[in-house]
Amino acid sequence: MCPRGHCRAQFWGIVAPTMGRHSDAELPVWEEDLVGPSRARDILSSIGWLSRQPEAFQEEIFRRSVPVRYAAGEIIYRLGDPLGGIYGCVSGAVIASIAPGRSIPHILHVLTPGGWTGEACFLSREPRRIELRAALDTQAVYLPLDAMDQMAARDPQLLRNFVQMLMMNLDIVIRSTYDLQDPDEQRRIARALRRVMTLENMPIPLAQAALGILANTSRKTVNAALQRFEKSGWVKRGYRSITITNMKRLTQYAESASD
Repeated sequence: MCPRGHCRAQFWGIVAPTMGRHSDAELPVWEEDLVGPSRARDILSSIGWLSRQPEAFQEEIFRRSVPVRYAAGEIIYRLGDPLGGIYGCVSGAVIASIAPGRSIPHILHVLTPGGWTGEACFLSREPRRIELRAALDTQAVYLPLDAMDQMAARDPQLLRNFVQMLMMNLDIVIRSTYDLQDPDEQRRIARALRRVMTLENMPIPLAQAALGILANTSRKTVNAALQRFEKSGWVKRGYRSITITNMKRLTQYAESASD
């Protein structure tokens, strides 16, 4: 599999076009053990941004998008990369990081199945503002920038559909700012877990140090909080991964009022 490779495989019932700067020899193919088009449709149409869009719009996204896959640790795009389209996560997980100026990149969010990002290039005509890296072996769909332009040129009202993606991602940033103002460190950790984990019983590759960054607290505090949460039956810890096992109870604690 090639870095940043786009697939020219049979998908959504049509042959997807080749993309961008990749030659035919670089284009990967889908394997039988990966999520197929029917399941991918189910995921993207049931959770996240695309699930909130009209059926006709969803169908056009499926028709114009191409499947892509990335190995764990592979960079999807970097801060400052050229203009590109949007990505929707089908399986796996993707870490979004920020690095203002010449700062060291810090984790901003984790995209899980149903999550979409990349809309800023379409709306601003400016280079990539964040870095995306596959945290696990990841399948996604990619809607090229020129396809988005063609859709908007045909029907300018569709701009609103893409702006809704921006607003949903902005909501995450707003919620993060609010959560970080909570003086209770363990509750901040619970809130950070809820922001990045939308599905119960799905392991997320999140190291304690990264969770500490998301909650603005120390790794020691994160370790103590996770021990408490695990003892309560809310989460399960793995090697550099965390699974929410009781979303309802963790959410109740995260949203409880300050003492």
